[in-house]
Amino acid sequence: MTKKQKMMLARIILSAVIFFPLFISEHMGKMEGLPEFPVIFVLFLVPYLIIGWDIIFKAVRNISHGQVFDENFLMCIATFGAFGVQEYEEAVAVMLFYQVGELFQSYAVNRSRQSISELMDICPEYANIEEDGELKQVDPDDVEVGDIIVIKPGERVPLDGIVISGSSFVDTSALTGESVPRQVSDGDEIISGCVNGSGLLKVRTTKEFDDSTVAKILELVENASSKKAHVENFITKFARYYTPIVVIGAVLLAILPPLITGEAWGIWIERACIFLVISCPCALVISVPLGFFGGIGAASKAGVLVKGSNYLEALSKMTTIVFDKTGTLTKGEFTVTGIYPKNMAEDKLLEMAALAESYSEHPIAAAVKKACSQELSTERIKDTKEIPGHGIRAEIDGTIVLAGNDKLMKEENIPYEENHEMGTVIYVAIDGKYAGSIVIADRIKPEAKEAILSLKASGVKETVMLTGDKEDVGRAVAKELGLDKFYANLLPGDKVDKVEELLAGLSKDEKLAFVGDGINDAPVLSRADIGIAMGSMGSDAAIEAADVVLMDDNPLKISAIIRIARRTLKIVSQNIVFALAVKAIILVLGALGYANMWAAVFADVGVSVIAILNAMRVLNTK
Repeated sequence: MTKKQKMMLARIILSAVIFFPLFISEHMGKMEGLPEFPVIFVLFLVPYLIIGWDIIFKAVRNISHGQVFDENFLMCIATFGAFGVQEYEEAVAVMLFYQVGELFQSYAVNRSRQSISELMDICPEYANIEEDGELKQVDPDDVEVGDIIVIKPGERVPLDGIVISGSSFVDTSALTGESVPRQVSDGDEIISGCVNGSGLLKVRTTKEFDDSTVAKILELVENASSKKAHVENFITKFARYYTPIVVIGAVLLAILPPLITGEAWGIWIERACIFLVISCPCALVISVPLGFFGGIGAASKAGVLVKGSNYLEALSKMTTIVFDKTGTLTKGEFTVTGIYPKNMAEDKLLEMAALAESYSEHPIAAAVKKACSQELSTERIKDTKEIPGHGIRAEIDGTIVLAGNDKLMKEENIPYEENHEMGTVIYVAIDGKYAGSIVIADRIKPEAKEAILSLKASGVKETVMLTGDKEDVGRAVAKELGLDKFYANLLPGDKVDKVEELLAGLSKDEKLAFVGDGINDAPVLSRADIGIAMGSMGSDAAIEAADVVLMDDNPLKISAIIRIARRTLKIVSQNIVFALAVKAIILVLGALGYANMWAAVFADVGVSVIAILNAMRVLNTK
């Protein structure tokens, strides 16, 4: 809870503590004999000012700026009217309930986003340039095209360029979504925003910082955020028309009948004040945000964080959902999924591969070592050599073991059996003879297929997957999950373009959601109608750029939140129709003199209570 919300809560509690004893005393007759003015007036004025001074201030300020008719103005004139007809407790209660609703609304959306650029930690702070044999840190903006920069192990690549010296694995997951680090060596292109692995790299820059990949991603996120359609608050829109109508109606009601009929002015002024109290949109200003707050609360119970009521509304209209693959539909963790030996036992093949990879820190090597149940003694290894872009050559127990990709087998002229399974394949040869293959893959989440089926059952028309992985990997995942479409080999800019294409094909009442978990997904999360991020494993940038966060990374929760959103909108619509219908009826009766202040209280507070109770039903959504 923010400092501002804590102050508002303190004001609500203080006002209620003062008001309710006064309210009880008033209705128990304990204030009889006290002067109506100024004693009772002042007693109720104290809690009123405590809870409503900011509403009065906003109304006066908006009037001074030419914005007369809004909900603040109507709240003021309605409660002033209640004071005018000596219904002091009504004035305080209306303002108190209004502020409680405002607090709920504020709390529901207090996860407002900070500047996107502050969240994007892929932006490098410096670049290393070698001068007189020493490395000097400079601002990436100061590096020109053609300059030589040095990237140490663990540092983020500051600018796009070509490797002229060194070999290393670079983590590109922040940009492409690929969870497998890429190996780069002399002559290979390298893009900014990646993280260098264990090797020292010298890179000749090919772009200035403003044109680099990381700068473009920052620009994409910022521009995408500006394109996001913001749903204007219903009450503000409603008050633009409702407030001037009822205020003008109240003025006419107080002036015209006495002038026309000659009746006493006091009777019609009292009716006008009752008219104003009835017209106060308390039921709406409380029940509408509270209905959405209930929906957000129900989503929280299901382990889903929704950052605002407008996103619940958008979710109820969602017809297309787009998924990033790695970490969203798959676990984002590499494991051995298949062992295929030739003329030897599975555990022996795995042991030899694990020994060969024992000195490597690559995620693929880590997966092989983790899968091996044998104790790996490095004393058995006499010599290890890494072959860039191919694999590893090692002498183990006096035999030569080769472990790597198909390029390694071809280069060593070793006949091998090609493995077409989904994932990364390690081919193993011992003393020049093919020994088998091991498949390492990012496993599909067990609940992913059920999530897709559930979404289609919920009325989602199209399911799409975007990935930075290869075409064959994307096709295999899409086929296994039953997705309608997939697009592979995509960079962040490509993903935004694909989402733009899909958005262009939707009607005005159809919405698109994107589900992702990486920093590279932040631009797309911002551009989609609804951005959904994985909260447990997702990056901070993705979580902040998203509108909805799945706290346990379970995609099955998406269909649940759609059901909650649709029920929320249904209950909110019920409250709007009910509140307006009751108020319209009692407004007419009040104008004709058939409704007294008790009817006004029911039209205001009574309708509000009923609407609130109806709104709370959202919390019970299963």
